[in-house]
Amino acid sequence: MGDQPTETHGPSVVSRLITRRRAIAAGLMGASIAAVGGRSWAATAGRISDGASASEPAVRVNPPPSGGFERGALYVALYGHPGSATLGALGEQGVDAAIRRARRVASQYEGFGRPVVPTLEIIATVASSAAGGDGDYSNEYPASKFQPWIDAAANADTHVVLDLQSGRATFPSQTVEIEELLLHRNVSLALDPEWRVGPRQRPGGGRVGTVDAAEINQTIDVLDDIVRRAALPPKMLVVHQFTPSMVTNKRSVRGTPNVQVVFQMDGFGTLQLKRNSYEAMLADLPSGALTGWKNFYDEDSPTPTAAQSLDVDPTPTLISYQ
Repeated sequence: MGDQPTETHGPSVVSRLITRRRAIAAGLMGASIAAVGGRSWAATAGRISDGASASEPAVRVNPPPSGGFERGALYVALYGHPGSATLGALGEQGVDAAIRRARRVASQYEGFGRPVVPTLEIIATVASSAAGGDGDYSNEYPASKFQPWIDAAANADTHVVLDLQSGRATFPSQTVEIEELLLHRNVSLALDPEWRVGPRQRPGGGRVGTVDAAEINQTIDVLDDIVRRAALPPKMLVVHQFTPSMVTNKRSVRGTPNVQVVFQMDGFGTLQLKRNSYEAMLADLPSGALTGWKNFYDEDSPTPTAAQSLDVDPTPTLISYQ
């Protein structure tokens, strides 16, 4: 899965740049607002997970029998990188504690009429300010780093979304590199265009990356092929966005019967600023795409409640916590 990262270009290098650029970028995205009609979702009956204990709030979970993506369910995710507290809440504890924490976070969304699926959103490739041995400015890791997390999640009725910060590498090429992990029935994929840079650029330094719809569609085709060849259930393809420029020709993005596209609002700040960013993201939402919302424990003012996170139209399919 590519070269091993070195200490000189580990996860913490670019993470320090996140706060300032997202605060500025969210304001830029919020400057362009468009009204978009809502969508309906179908609620289904849930069950109490066997994994709940007296000290852990029970989460009403109705995971798809296949382990794959189910339209109408609400996926609530803990976001980050294993072993790195600087890249999100997920990395602040080990795998078992992270799953327990993800279930506690998901329990806040019980009672809103939708089945809730606890989720781990794991950054699988981490953008770097150094080129690394392969020159792509993205740290890749062996599958063995993430396998225990995927296995533990499957045993706990928990979905997994693997996030790519590809640097100069393309999203399709990194998707092929992690195919071994995507063959698991409970694993979906996310793309973070913020860290997708051109052949003469490097991530960070105040620069926000960009990707064209054509590359996203190529990634969808790779993921669709994985699903079809292995006879897997449908998966999500999540695209993070907090400025319009992060995705060019966005309306051309198209899913398949095996791959559900989800655009996730990835900005932070006040609740109104986040809602403005969400509305701007909807302005050119591709046909058939669903939406996501992201909350930040440290950068939001304050972190929205579950009710506030759902009080947008259309209602998000994926809500992540960083």
